[in-house]
Amino acid sequence: MYKMIAVDLDGTMLNSYGEVTENTKRVVKQTIQKGTDIIIASGRSIDSIKSIAEEIGSSKYMIAGNGAVVYDIKTNQILYEKYIPKSKAIDIIKSCEQNSIYYNVYTNQSIIADSLRYNVLYYYKENLKKEDAKKTRITLVDNVPKYIEEMKDEKIMKIFICDRTKSVFNSIVKKFSEISDLDVLDVSHMSRKVIKHGTVDIPIEYYYTEISMKNVDKWYAIEFLMDKLGIQKEEVMTIGDNMNDKKMIQEAGLGITMKGSSPSVTEVADFVTEDNNHEGVAKAIEKFVT
Repeated sequence: MYKMIAVDLDGTMLNSYGEVTENTKRVVKQTIQKGTDIIIASGRSIDSIKSIAEEIGSSKYMIAGNGAVVYDIKTNQILYEKYIPKSKAIDIIKSCEQNSIYYNVYTNQSIIADSLRYNVLYYYKENLKKEDAKKTRITLVDNVPKYIEEMKDEKIMKIFICDRTKSVFNSIVKKFSEISDLDVLDVSHMSRKVIKHGTVDIPIEYYYTEISMKNVDKWYAIEFLMDKLGIQKEEVMTIGDNMNDKKMIQEAGLGITMKGSSPSVTEVADFVTEDNNHEGVAKAIEKFVT
């Protein structure tokens, strides 16, 4: 029996509109009621994950910032953390500004940006459908480095960098990859999401990477929870679609990827389920657990 299922959100549990289908909610809730913990393991911020965890009935733990944070939902406490030092974050974002690259900063409290573009625009549109308490917190400021320098309570989980021009994007990724104590997510394809404007679907497409401290990974956060809960890796199932899911898919007792995922992720998976627009998460859980 699988005692824990760790599930990614974007491109995995969420469809292209950023929604969890009613059927997927039903399957997840039934599985939790039968004794298998389902935890969200996402690159998103804590607040953004919290509202979705509530939707699906996941009330124990969650993993944010690609493994930078393990959060206890019941006690509202961070149990495990690997943050980017403020000085290093400022160096990274100043380099982005000098190269005219769009970036935003994920802290333990919000997403900090200077404008609504790419992923931040997607979260903003997603927020319009949510009540205030469930919105992803977005902080727009004129001078991000100055804000980061002066902030006191917020800690930096990751820096999200994106651009529509692949050649410009690749050059900045190469620059950051040469810094020894950082991990730069190797994403080989564009992010493709959809927002609605009235009755019209508007695609949001961009190349992106995510910068975190060395050895920040969803799997290491899962291992922390396994140790805490006395769970063996053979009792863990993971579901994801992207490079930030690769290690947890490779190392878990059962690693599942979505149809159409990155080839390097698919090749380490034990099973390929349907894509995120055809309820692949629900189908995988029904096949192997319920």
